[in-house]
Amino acid sequence: MRAMNPDVIHAMTDPYLLDVREPAEVEHARIDGASLIPLGELAERVAEVPTDRTVYVFCHAGGRSARATDYLEGAGLDVVNVAGGITEWYRLGLPVTLGASR
Repeated sequence: MRAMNPDVIHAMTDPYLLDVREPAEVEHARIDGASLIPLGELAERVAEVPTDRTVYVFCHAGGRSARATDYLEGAGLDVVNVAGGITEWYRLGLPVTLGASR
């Protein structure tokens, strides 16, 4: 499984970010523009994940996104686990929206 640090991904032009956390977690902190498919729904919603570009998968700290990345790789998709998840993204000072979406 490939993994990449958040700062490298953030520096890219228009990366496709896939958040596999639960909706309640997203209400606390989110990366604007990321798509949300909770890990528990991924198998039934895999058709929503793009197949024509690299997908960067994240969760809170990297565990669930690692499982999602393994699953998506097995389905033939080009995926990368975001090392450290949204926690590392935030720690590096990258943009995170805190609080409920409006």
